[in-house]
Amino acid sequence: MIETLHQFVERFGLLAVFIGCMAEGESVAILGGFFAHQQLFAPWQAFAAACAGAFLGDTLFFVLGRNFSGHKWVRLLRRRPGFSHAYRMVQAHPNLFVLANRYIYGMRMAGGIAAGLSRIPILLFLVLNALSALIWAALFVSLGYVFGLGAEHIIGDTLKGHHRLLIGLGIGVAVAIAGWLLAHHVAKKEPRE
Repeated sequence: MIETLHQFVERFGLLAVFIGCMAEGESVAILGGFFAHQQLFAPWQAFAAACAGAFLGDTLFFVLGRNFSGHKWVRLLRRRPGFSHAYRMVQAHPNLFVLANRYIYGMRMAGGIAAGLSRIPILLFLVLNALSALIWAALFVSLGYVFGLGAEHIIGDTLKGHHRLLIGLGIGVAVAIAGWLLAHHVAKKEPRE
């Protein structure tokens, strides 16, 4: 079973990092860095997959907001808790908002839609989004890589081989659950308009 899991992560891990980073992918980027440390793929590959996923995901949400604002799915995202706050922020500070939006857990999709609905020029959005994605991917993939180093020192040789995969997956699930709980808690406090 562990050998199958190892092969699965080797074969589809980068694709999973790319897809996971298109939405709220902090935990996926960290996991990508952890697996890069475990030499399932190169660190630059984990970085590239996380950066490309983050950039394309936010660009997709921007395009949806800009060109499909009346679509049912976009209207649904506009009703999410926090959307009105994101829209006010992008109106007041568009450059800062585009740079910082991906760091606010639970706001990336709504923030991308809000940016698309704003008056920020497309080219400026793309440049700021690319810069933000580069920094974000470097930060979170590095955290996963460094955590892999730390885990190796703390755990030592007890977990040889494929057992590290299970620890990485466990960490990824724990981070995702903690992030979801935090976003859910913050969303409950946001007044609906």
